[in-house]
Amino acid sequence: MANILVVDDEMGIRELLSEILGDEGHVVQLAENAQQAREARAQARPDLVLLDIWMPDTDGVTLLKEWQRDGLLTMPVIMMSGHATIDTAVEATRIGALNFLEKPIALQKLLKAVQQGLTRNIEPPRPVAPISRMSVMDTPSTPAPVAQFNQSPASFENRDFSLGNQLMPNNQHNFGNLSFDLPLREARDAFERIYFEYHLHREGGSMTRVAEKTGLERTHLYRKLKQLGVESVKYGKRGE
Repeated sequence: MANILVVDDEMGIRELLSEILGDEGHVVQLAENAQQAREARAQARPDLVLLDIWMPDTDGVTLLKEWQRDGLLTMPVIMMSGHATIDTAVEATRIGALNFLEKPIALQKLLKAVQQGLTRNIEPPRPVAPISRMSVMDTPSTPAPVAQFNQSPASFENRDFSLGNQLMPNNQHNFGNLSFDLPLREARDAFERIYFEYHLHREGGSMTRVAEKTGLERTHLYRKLKQLGVESVKYGKRGE
């Protein structure tokens, strides 16, 4: 988990980046102009900064120069812009920016750039006590329960349906909180909600792993969760 500062005057961009990075387990600070960015930098050094170039008070390149001049450019900075020229990108890189992302920002490019930036900012790992092979081998591996449907309709009458830690009593036509008496559209939405909540819980809130498990492209997954009203941030990584 990293502390990432997002500086952009467009509220929609700030909210989108905050949601994406938050789902990845990071703590996100937001600034809508250079002055707020200065204040956030003064309070604590972020692990990474996503900095927009075109802002109303002070542009991102000027702020980058300011940080470099004052010895405050001690964290990776990734520049963002939808109108910058190649010369602007080259200048920002020469000053000390790690990377440049063109808007609209592709999701995979964003995540890759952030990962590269954080990798460069990671401190050397501290030595840890060795773990004995026996202690690892003796640890039982208990797979997470997976709900299964029998093809025979009659089997529904006396079957226990379980999902994670939710266990429903016999003789109920329910799956979790899902009633089989609902109209198809409502039942489908309810099942999908339970389905995605299950995978988010199982994968510790990692949108990357949930996308792989469910076979959805991440952008589609974000839209689906928003449509279903599932808050992925509730399932963020615990204890990390």
